[in-house]
Amino acid sequence: MSAQVAPESPSDERPENVDPEAQRQAVAPRRPGQLIFAGPRRAKPPRHLADLTVAERREAVAALGEKPFRADQLSRHYFDRLISDPEQMPDLSQKLRDKLGPELLPQLLTSVRDLACDGGKTHKTVWKAFDGVLFESVLMRYPDRVTMCVSSQAGCGMNCPFCATGQAGLTRNLSTAEIVEQVAAGQRALNRGDIAGGPGRVSNIVFMGMGEPLANYKAVLGAVRRITEPSPSGLGISQRGVTVSTVGLVPAIQKLTDEGLSVRLAVSLHAPDDELRDTLVPINTRWKVREVLDAAFGYARKSGRRVSIEYALIKDVNDHAWRADLLGKLLKGKLVHVNLIPLNPTPGSKWTASRPEDEREFVRRLEAHGVAVTVRDTRGREIDGACGQLAAATNA
Repeated sequence: MSAQVAPESPSDERPENVDPEAQRQAVAPRRPGQLIFAGPRRAKPPRHLADLTVAERREAVAALGEKPFRADQLSRHYFDRLISDPEQMPDLSQKLRDKLGPELLPQLLTSVRDLACDGGKTHKTVWKAFDGVLFESVLMRYPDRVTMCVSSQAGCGMNCPFCATGQAGLTRNLSTAEIVEQVAAGQRALNRGDIAGGPGRVSNIVFMGMGEPLANYKAVLGAVRRITEPSPSGLGISQRGVTVSTVGLVPAIQKLTDEGLSVRLAVSLHAPDDELRDTLVPINTRWKVREVLDAAFGYARKSGRRVSIEYALIKDVNDHAWRADLLGKLLKGKLVHVNLIPLNPTPGSKWTASRPEDEREFVRRLEAHGVAVTVRDTRGREIDGACGQLAAATNA
Protein backbone atom coordinates (compact mmCIF):
# COMPACT_ATOMS: atom_id res chain seq x y z
CA MET A 1 0.00 0.00 0.00
CA SER A 2 1.02 3.54 -0.68
CA ALA A 3 3.81 2.46 0.45
CA GLN A 4 -1.93 8.97 -2.47
CA VAL A 5 -5.42 23.37 -6.78
CA ALA A 6 -7.22 23.26 -9.93
CA PRO A 7 -11.05 23.17 -10.19
CA GLU A 8 -12.48 19.87 -9.00
CA SER A 9 -14.49 19.04 -12.13
CA PRO A 10 -13.04 16.48 -14.57
CA SER A 11 -12.85 19.07 -17.35
CA ASP A 12 -9.06 19.29 -17.17
CA GLU A 13 -7.76 18.35 -20.59
CA ARG A 14 -4.50 16.88 -19.35
CA PRO A 15 -4.68 13.07 -19.62
CA GLU A 16 -5.68 11.23 -16.45
CA ASN A 17 -5.96 14.38 -14.30
CA VAL A 18 -2.22 14.27 -13.55
CA ASP A 19 -1.40 17.16 -11.24
CA PRO A 20 0.90 19.51 -13.21
CA GLU A 21 2.91 20.58 -10.16
CA ALA A 22 3.59 17.01 -9.05
CA GLN A 23 4.64 16.07 -12.56
CA ARG A 24 6.83 19.15 -12.99
CA GLN A 25 8.58 18.52 -9.69
CA ALA A 26 9.54 14.97 -10.60
CA VAL A 27 13.11 15.19 -11.80
CA ALA A 28 15.13 12.63 -13.70
CA PRO A 29 15.53 9.42 -11.67
CA ARG A 30 18.70 7.46 -11.17
CA ARG A 31 17.92 5.23 -14.13
CA PRO A 32 15.58 5.81 -17.09
CA GLY A 33 11.94 5.12 -16.38
CA GLN A 34 12.36 4.71 -12.63
CA LEU A 35 9.70 7.22 -11.55
CA ILE A 36 6.55 7.36 -13.64
CA PHE A 37 3.79 9.85 -12.90
CA ALA A 38 1.72 9.24 -16.01
CA GLY A 39 1.31 6.32 -18.36
CA PRO A 40 0.27 6.45 -22.01
CA ARG A 41 -2.62 8.71 -22.97
CA ARG A 42 -5.91 6.97 -22.23
CA ALA A 43 -9.60 7.80 -22.48
CA LYS A 44 -10.89 9.58 -19.38
CA PRO A 45 -13.57 8.05 -17.14
CA PRO A 46 -17.08 9.28 -17.84
CA ARG A 47 -18.24 12.31 -15.90
CA HIS A 48 -20.10 11.40 -12.74
CA LEU A 49 -22.05 13.34 -10.12
CA ALA A 50 -19.32 12.64 -7.56
CA ASP A 51 -16.74 14.40 -9.74
CA LEU A 52 -18.59 17.68 -9.34
CA THR A 53 -19.09 20.28 -6.64
CA VAL A 54 -22.67 21.17 -5.71
CA ALA A 55 -22.55 24.23 -7.97
CA GLU A 56 -21.09 22.22 -10.84
CA ARG A 57 -23.84 19.60 -10.52
CA ARG A 58 -26.50 22.27 -10.86
CA GLU A 59 -24.71 23.78 -13.85
CA ALA A 60 -24.45 20.35 -15.49
CA VAL A 61 -28.16 19.67 -15.06
CA ALA A 62 -29.04 23.14 -16.38
CA ALA A 63 -26.82 22.56 -19.41
CA LEU A 64 -28.92 19.46 -20.12
CA GLY A 65 -32.01 21.64 -20.19
CA GLU A 66 -33.43 20.70 -16.79
CA LYS A 67 -34.13 22.63 -13.60
CA PRO A 68 -31.04 22.89 -11.37
CA PHE A 69 -32.90 21.41 -8.38
CA ARG A 70 -32.81 18.06 -10.18
CA ALA A 71 -29.12 17.95 -9.26
CA ASP A 72 -30.10 18.14 -5.59
CA GLN A 73 -32.45 15.18 -6.07
CA LEU A 74 -29.67 13.14 -7.67
CA SER A 75 -27.32 14.07 -4.84
CA ARG A 76 -29.79 12.93 -2.17
CA HIS A 77 -30.15 9.59 -3.89
CA TYR A 78 -26.44 8.98 -4.47
CA PHE A 79 -24.81 10.43 -1.35
CA ASP A 80 -27.56 9.99 1.23
CA ARG A 81 -29.41 6.87 0.07
CA LEU A 82 -26.40 5.39 -1.76
CA ILE A 83 -28.49 4.66 -4.85
CA SER A 84 -26.48 4.61 -8.05
CA ASP A 85 -29.12 3.23 -10.44
CA PRO A 86 -31.47 5.94 -11.78
CA GLU A 87 -34.18 3.29 -12.21
CA GLN A 88 -34.42 3.17 -8.41
CA MET A 89 -35.27 6.89 -8.15
CA PRO A 90 -39.08 7.02 -8.23
CA ASP A 91 -39.29 10.79 -7.70
CA LEU A 92 -37.77 11.24 -11.16
CA SER A 93 -39.85 10.59 -14.26
CA GLN A 94 -38.68 7.94 -16.68
CA LYS A 95 -37.82 10.70 -19.13
CA LEU A 96 -35.56 12.37 -16.56
CA ARG A 97 -33.95 9.08 -15.59
CA ASP A 98 -33.17 8.33 -19.22
CA LYS A 99 -31.77 11.82 -19.74
CA LEU A 100 -29.81 12.47 -16.54
CA GLY A 101 -28.71 8.95 -15.69
CA PRO A 102 -26.21 8.38 -18.53
CA GLU A 103 -24.84 11.92 -18.15
CA LEU A 104 -24.39 12.08 -14.37
CA LEU A 105 -24.73 8.55 -12.97
CA PRO A 106 -22.90 6.24 -15.38
CA GLN A 107 -21.76 2.90 -14.01
CA LEU A 108 -18.13 3.42 -13.03
CA LEU A 109 -16.98 0.17 -11.45
CA THR A 110 -17.73 -3.53 -11.76
CA SER A 111 -16.67 -6.00 -9.09
CA VAL A 112 -14.69 -8.85 -10.65
CA ARG A 113 -13.43 -10.52 -7.47
CA ASP A 114 -14.53 -10.22 -3.85
CA LEU A 115 -12.74 -12.25 -1.20
CA ALA A 116 -13.35 -12.34 2.55
CA CYS A 117 -11.36 -13.42 5.59
CA ASP A 118 -11.14 -12.69 9.33
CA GLY A 119 -14.53 -14.29 9.87
CA GLY A 120 -16.12 -12.19 7.14
CA LYS A 121 -14.97 -8.89 8.67
CA THR A 122 -12.36 -8.16 6.01
CA HIS A 123 -13.46 -7.92 2.38
CA LYS A 124 -11.12 -7.20 -0.50
CA THR A 125 -12.59 -6.29 -3.88
CA VAL A 126 -10.99 -6.05 -7.29
CA TRP A 127 -12.76 -3.44 -9.38
CA LYS A 128 -12.78 -3.12 -13.15
CA ALA A 129 -13.26 0.37 -14.56
CA PHE A 130 -14.83 1.39 -17.87
CA ASP A 131 -11.55 0.87 -19.72
CA GLY A 132 -10.76 -2.50 -18.15
CA VAL A 133 -8.13 -1.34 -15.66
CA LEU A 134 -8.13 -3.17 -12.34
CA PHE A 135 -7.63 -1.80 -8.84
CA GLU A 136 -8.50 -2.77 -5.28
CA SER A 137 -10.28 -1.62 -2.17
CA VAL A 138 -10.46 -3.29 1.24
CA LEU A 139 -13.14 -3.00 3.91
CA MET A 140 -11.99 -3.87 7.43
CA ARG A 141 -14.38 -4.11 10.35
CA TYR A 142 -13.04 -3.58 13.86
CA PRO A 143 -14.95 -3.53 17.16
CA ASP A 144 -15.03 0.29 17.24
CA ARG A 145 -14.89 1.31 13.57
CA VAL A 146 -15.18 0.31 9.92
CA THR A 147 -12.24 1.30 7.76
CA MET A 148 -12.11 1.47 3.97
CA CYS A 149 -8.70 1.31 2.31
CA VAL A 150 -9.09 2.87 -1.14
CA SER A 151 -6.96 3.12 -4.25
CA SER A 152 -6.15 6.43 -5.93
CA GLN A 153 -4.43 5.02 -9.01
CA ALA A 154 -4.51 1.87 -11.09
CA GLY A 155 -0.96 0.76 -10.42
CA CYS A 156 1.74 3.07 -9.09
CA GLY A 157 4.74 4.86 -10.55
CA MET A 158 6.84 5.06 -7.38
CA ASN A 159 8.63 1.75 -8.04
CA CYS A 160 9.23 0.74 -4.41
CA PRO A 161 10.82 -2.71 -4.80
CA PHE A 162 8.99 -4.44 -1.93
CA CYS A 163 5.52 -3.37 -3.11
CA ALA A 164 3.46 -5.41 -5.57
CA THR A 165 1.73 -2.30 -6.91
CA GLY A 166 5.00 -0.46 -7.40
CA GLN A 167 6.44 -3.33 -9.38
CA ALA A 168 3.42 -3.35 -11.68
CA GLY A 169 3.93 0.27 -12.73
CA LEU A 170 1.33 2.97 -13.28
CA THR A 171 -1.58 2.45 -15.66
CA ARG A 172 -3.55 5.63 -14.93
CA ASN A 173 -4.92 7.91 -12.24
CA LEU A 174 -8.41 7.27 -10.93
CA SER A 175 -11.04 9.97 -11.15
CA THR A 176 -12.58 11.58 -8.08
CA ALA A 177 -15.78 9.62 -8.65
CA GLU A 178 -13.94 6.30 -9.06
CA ILE A 179 -12.40 6.87 -5.63
CA VAL A 180 -15.66 7.95 -4.01
CA GLU A 181 -17.53 4.99 -5.49
CA GLN A 182 -15.19 2.58 -3.66
CA VAL A 183 -16.39 4.08 -0.36
CA ALA A 184 -20.04 4.15 -1.42
CA ALA A 185 -19.81 0.49 -2.47
CA GLY A 186 -18.37 -0.43 0.92
CA GLN A 187 -21.25 1.27 2.70
CA ARG A 188 -23.76 -0.49 0.44
CA ALA A 189 -22.18 -3.83 1.38
CA LEU A 190 -22.64 -2.98 5.04
CA ASN A 191 -26.26 -1.97 4.43
CA ARG A 192 -26.96 -5.24 2.63
CA GLY A 193 -25.54 -7.26 5.49
CA ASP A 194 -22.66 -8.62 3.39
CA ILE A 195 -20.15 -7.83 6.14
CA ALA A 196 -20.12 -9.89 9.32
CA GLY A 197 -21.21 -8.06 12.45
CA GLY A 198 -24.55 -6.62 11.44
CA PRO A 199 -25.40 -3.05 10.37
CA GLY A 200 -22.65 -0.48 10.51
CA ARG A 201 -21.23 2.66 8.98
CA VAL A 202 -17.93 3.34 7.26
CA SER A 203 -16.18 5.71 9.65
CA ASN A 204 -12.56 5.76 8.49
CA ILE A 205 -11.00 6.13 5.05
CA VAL A 206 -7.32 5.48 4.38
CA PHE A 207 -5.76 6.35 1.04
CA MET A 208 -3.34 3.45 1.33
CA GLY A 209 -4.52 1.24 -1.51
CA MET A 210 -2.96 1.15 -4.95
CA GLY A 211 -1.12 4.26 -6.04
CA GLU A 212 0.55 7.38 -4.67
CA PRO A 213 -2.32 9.67 -3.65
CA LEU A 214 -0.42 12.94 -3.89
CA ALA A 215 0.68 12.15 -7.47
CA ASN A 216 -3.06 12.33 -8.27
CA TYR A 217 -3.57 15.42 -6.15
CA LYS A 218 -6.55 17.02 -7.87
CA ALA A 219 -8.72 13.89 -7.94
CA VAL A 220 -7.74 12.86 -4.40
CA LEU A 221 -8.53 16.29 -3.01
CA GLY A 222 -11.89 16.18 -4.77
CA ALA A 223 -12.55 12.72 -3.31
CA VAL A 224 -11.66 13.91 0.19
CA ARG A 225 -14.16 16.73 -0.16
CA ARG A 226 -16.91 14.48 -1.55
CA ILE A 227 -16.30 11.91 1.18
CA THR A 228 -16.37 14.46 4.00
CA GLU A 229 -18.93 17.04 2.90
CA PRO A 230 -22.25 16.70 4.77
CA SER A 231 -24.99 14.74 3.06
CA PRO A 232 -26.41 15.29 0.49
CA SER A 233 -23.40 17.23 -0.81
CA GLY A 234 -21.15 14.29 0.12
CA LEU A 235 -20.96 11.13 2.19
CA GLY A 236 -20.68 12.96 5.52
CA ILE A 237 -17.64 11.14 6.94
CA SER A 238 -15.57 13.24 9.35
CA GLN A 239 -12.30 14.65 8.00
CA ARG A 240 -10.67 13.40 11.17
CA GLY A 241 -11.48 9.88 10.04
CA VAL A 242 -9.59 10.30 6.74
CA THR A 243 -5.89 9.51 6.27
CA VAL A 244 -3.98 10.51 3.15
CA SER A 245 -0.75 8.63 2.60
CA THR A 246 2.32 9.63 0.60
CA VAL A 247 5.84 8.36 -0.02
CA GLY A 248 7.02 11.94 0.30
CA LEU A 249 6.12 14.29 -2.57
CA VAL A 250 7.24 17.38 -0.70
CA PRO A 251 5.59 20.10 -2.86
CA ALA A 252 2.28 18.23 -2.68
CA ILE A 253 2.55 17.86 1.11
CA GLN A 254 3.10 21.61 1.32
CA LYS A 255 0.10 22.22 -0.93
CA LEU A 256 -2.03 19.92 1.22
CA THR A 257 -0.89 21.86 4.30
CA ASP A 258 -2.30 25.03 2.78
CA GLU A 259 -5.73 23.45 2.15
CA GLY A 260 -6.66 23.86 5.81
CA LEU A 261 -7.99 20.31 6.13
CA SER A 262 -8.03 18.22 9.30
CA VAL A 263 -7.32 14.88 7.61
CA ARG A 264 -4.40 12.85 8.93
CA LEU A 265 -1.20 12.71 6.89
CA ALA A 266 0.70 9.43 6.72
CA VAL A 267 4.26 9.33 5.40
CA SER A 268 5.56 6.00 4.10
CA LEU A 269 9.13 6.42 5.31
CA HIS A 270 10.48 2.85 5.61
CA ALA A 271 14.05 4.00 6.35
CA PRO A 272 15.53 6.83 8.45
CA ASP A 273 18.71 7.19 6.37
CA ASP A 274 19.00 8.42 2.79
CA GLU A 275 21.35 5.65 1.69
CA LEU A 276 18.78 2.91 2.31
CA ARG A 277 15.69 4.97 1.51
CA ASP A 278 17.09 5.81 -1.94
CA THR A 279 16.73 2.10 -2.65
CA LEU A 280 13.50 1.30 -0.82
CA VAL A 281 11.62 4.46 -1.85
CA PRO A 282 13.21 5.76 -5.08
CA ILE A 283 11.51 9.18 -4.88
CA ASN A 284 13.99 9.79 -2.04
CA THR A 285 16.57 10.54 -4.71
CA ARG A 286 14.60 13.76 -5.25
CA TRP A 287 13.39 14.65 -1.73
CA LYS A 288 15.56 13.40 1.10
CA VAL A 289 14.44 12.11 4.49
CA ARG A 290 14.85 15.41 6.32
CA GLU A 291 13.00 17.34 3.60
CA VAL A 292 10.10 14.88 3.75
CA LEU A 293 9.97 14.98 7.55
CA ASP A 294 10.19 18.79 7.65
CA ALA A 295 7.20 18.99 5.29
CA ALA A 296 5.32 16.47 7.45
CA PHE A 297 6.12 18.38 10.65
CA GLY A 298 4.81 21.52 8.93
CA TYR A 299 1.54 19.74 8.18
CA ALA A 300 1.29 18.65 11.82
CA ARG A 301 1.82 22.20 13.07
CA LYS A 302 -0.78 23.68 10.71
CA SER A 303 -3.44 21.00 11.11
CA GLY A 304 -2.88 20.08 14.75
CA ARG A 305 -3.06 16.44 13.67
CA ARG A 306 -0.44 13.90 14.58
CA VAL A 307 1.38 12.60 11.50
CA SER A 308 1.63 8.85 11.05
CA ILE A 309 5.07 7.56 10.04
CA GLU A 310 4.56 4.29 8.17
CA TYR A 311 7.47 1.88 8.42
CA ALA A 312 7.35 -1.59 6.85
CA LEU A 313 9.72 -3.82 8.82
CA ILE A 314 11.81 -5.90 6.40
CA LYS A 315 14.03 -8.66 7.71
CA ASP A 316 17.72 -7.69 7.79
CA VAL A 317 17.06 -4.66 5.57
CA ASN A 318 15.64 -1.82 7.68
CA ASP A 319 14.93 -3.43 11.05
CA HIS A 320 18.33 -2.85 12.69
CA ALA A 321 18.43 -1.48 16.22
CA TRP A 322 20.65 1.41 15.14
CA ARG A 323 18.08 2.44 12.56
CA ALA A 324 15.42 2.44 15.25
CA ASP A 325 17.66 4.78 17.28
CA LEU A 326 18.21 7.04 14.28
CA LEU A 327 14.48 7.18 13.59
CA GLY A 328 13.81 7.92 17.24
CA LYS A 329 16.25 10.86 17.20
CA LEU A 330 14.63 12.30 14.04
CA LEU A 331 11.14 12.10 15.52
CA LYS A 332 11.72 12.86 19.18
CA GLY A 333 9.52 15.67 20.45
CA LYS A 334 7.48 15.89 17.23
CA LEU A 335 3.73 15.44 16.77
CA VAL A 336 4.08 12.00 15.19
CA HIS A 337 3.19 8.37 15.70
CA VAL A 338 5.12 5.47 14.17
CA ASN A 339 3.07 2.71 12.62
CA LEU A 340 5.27 -0.38 12.21
CA ILE A 341 4.01 -2.73 9.51
CA PRO A 342 5.07 -6.38 9.44
CA LEU A 343 5.78 -6.82 5.74
CA ASN A 344 3.22 -8.86 3.84
CA PRO A 345 5.59 -10.32 1.23
CA THR A 346 4.63 -10.62 -2.41
CA PRO A 347 4.98 -14.01 -4.14
CA GLY A 348 8.55 -14.74 -5.16
CA SER A 349 9.92 -11.66 -3.43
CA LYS A 350 13.22 -11.71 -1.56
CA TRP A 351 11.71 -9.34 1.00
CA THR A 352 10.09 -10.81 4.09
CA ALA A 353 8.86 -9.75 7.52
CA SER A 354 11.24 -9.13 10.40
CA ARG A 355 11.87 -11.67 13.12
CA PRO A 356 9.61 -11.15 16.17
CA GLU A 357 12.57 -10.41 18.41
CA ASP A 358 13.86 -7.72 16.03
CA GLU A 359 10.39 -6.19 15.83
CA ARG A 360 10.18 -6.05 19.63
CA GLU A 361 13.62 -4.44 19.88
CA PHE A 362 12.69 -1.85 17.25
CA VAL A 363 9.62 -0.90 19.28
CA ARG A 364 11.65 -0.75 22.49
CA ARG A 365 14.25 1.57 20.96
CA LEU A 366 11.63 3.98 19.61
CA GLU A 367 9.81 4.08 22.93
CA ALA A 368 13.11 4.82 24.66
CA HIS A 369 13.24 8.04 22.62
CA GLY A 370 9.72 8.94 23.73
CA VAL A 371 8.20 8.21 20.32
CA ALA A 372 4.69 6.72 20.22
CA VAL A 373 4.67 3.48 18.26
CA THR A 374 2.30 0.65 17.47
CA VAL A 375 2.56 -2.46 15.32
CA ARG A 376 -0.17 -2.61 12.70
CA ASP A 377 -2.75 -5.36 12.92
CA THR A 378 -2.12 -7.17 9.64
CA ARG A 379 -5.21 -8.41 7.89
CA GLY A 380 -5.93 -10.23 4.67
CA ARG A 381 -2.80 -12.34 4.29
CA GLU A 382 -4.84 -15.31 3.07
CA ILE A 383 -6.57 -13.20 0.41
CA ASP A 384 -3.47 -11.66 -1.19
CA GLY A 385 -3.67 -8.86 1.32
CA ALA A 386 -0.62 -6.87 0.24
CA CYS A 387 -1.59 -4.01 -2.01
CA GLY A 388 -1.68 -5.02 -5.66
CA GLN A 389 -1.46 -8.78 -5.13
CA LEU A 390 -5.10 -9.61 -5.78
CA ALA A 391 -5.40 -7.33 -8.80
CA ALA A 392 -2.24 -8.86 -10.25
CA ALA A 393 -3.59 -12.37 -9.70
CA THR A 394 -6.90 -11.41 -11.30
CA ASN A 395 -5.15 -9.91 -14.31
CA ALA A 396 -2.90 -12.92 -14.79
